[in-house]
Amino acid sequence: MDKVDVIVVGAGVVGLAVARALALAGREALLLEAADHFGTGASSRNSEVIHAGISYPAGSLKARLCVAGRDLLYEFCRERAIPHRRCGKLIVATSEAQLPELARLRATALANGVALQALTAAEARSLEPQLACVAALHSPLTGIVDSHGLMLALLAEAQRARAILACRCRVTAVTLEDGGFQVAVNGAAPSLHAAALVNCAGLDAPTVARAMRGFPPRLIPAAYLAKGSYFALHGPAPFARLVYPLPVPGGAGVHLTLDLAGRARFGPDVEWVEHRDFDVDPQRAAAFYGVVRCYWPALPDGALAPAYAGIRAKLSGPGQPAADFRIEGEREHGVPGCVQLFGIESPGLTASLAIASHVAALLA
Repeated sequence: MDKVDVIVVGAGVVGLAVARALALAGREALLLEAADHFGTGASSRNSEVIHAGISYPAGSLKARLCVAGRDLLYEFCRERAIPHRRCGKLIVATSEAQLPELARLRATALANGVALQALTAAEARSLEPQLACVAALHSPLTGIVDSHGLMLALLAEAQRARAILACRCRVTAVTLEDGGFQVAVNGAAPSLHAAALVNCAGLDAPTVARAMRGFPPRLIPAAYLAKGSYFALHGPAPFARLVYPLPVPGGAGVHLTLDLAGRARFGPDVEWVEHRDFDVDPQRAAAFYGVVRCYWPALPDGALAPAYAGIRAKLSGPGQPAADFRIEGEREHGVPGCVQLFGIESPGLTASLAIASHVAALLA
């Protein structure tokens, strides 16, 4: 049986960051990924936004790790010339009835240490002339990043520190034993032994946890699948900054984001689903037109084309309060050498480097 120090399950952006942090700390890390390549799940199906840390409850893991991770991520990208841009974003109220919620959002941001500039409608239009709103908040710390370039850099540094990536290796059974974990992949008999194990499997994290014989089942959360579709805009982008409506249950609302080439897309919406399906239903565009025209009335008919969809790894379902990240070590579940990461949805990309430091500390 092959022996390694730490197995990290899942090679999305968080798993890559965790493997890098552990390898740089001198630990022998083996990264197991079920897919053919790294970063093909949620890490490649999002808005590629570097979040400032605005809307998460003060003191939550999402708030703390987003704010810390944002600064680490900007520094990481700057030092390694990873394409990114601190373009800023506007959060808009499109009716007088939304003004109290806009004020609450600003207060939450301030509690997280994130300063936002309150703008009148005229001030917002001076920045973005095509914008329709009654008031807005300006977030200068929000940006966008080449997520694939980021993951390539994380992988390269992990591998230089002697971490190993093994793709097409789905973890199918884990046996807890004194001194570590016996791990089976692809339905075969256990062939790996690790002193520590980190479950960064994203949507599959609860499944991996259930495959761990001896891990307390009551501590494995239910998973909810929130699909989000994106539509690309034909023609030039109408704004230089990201534009967000106020958050909606299950998500941040259908917002306008930009890629590094300046192309605009809208999304994601929220569609609660039972099964994974990444097809974009063209019929959903009708609802997009109505939402987007609240803040960009000039959106032409026929300008939206299906782009891609992602699925969020949520721990709360329809009608439930939004759940925080769950990053749990021995203190929470009683299993030495094990760290479970559940519900790592947005802002997981932004927080990835801070999450990695947090996990490394749990295993120190």
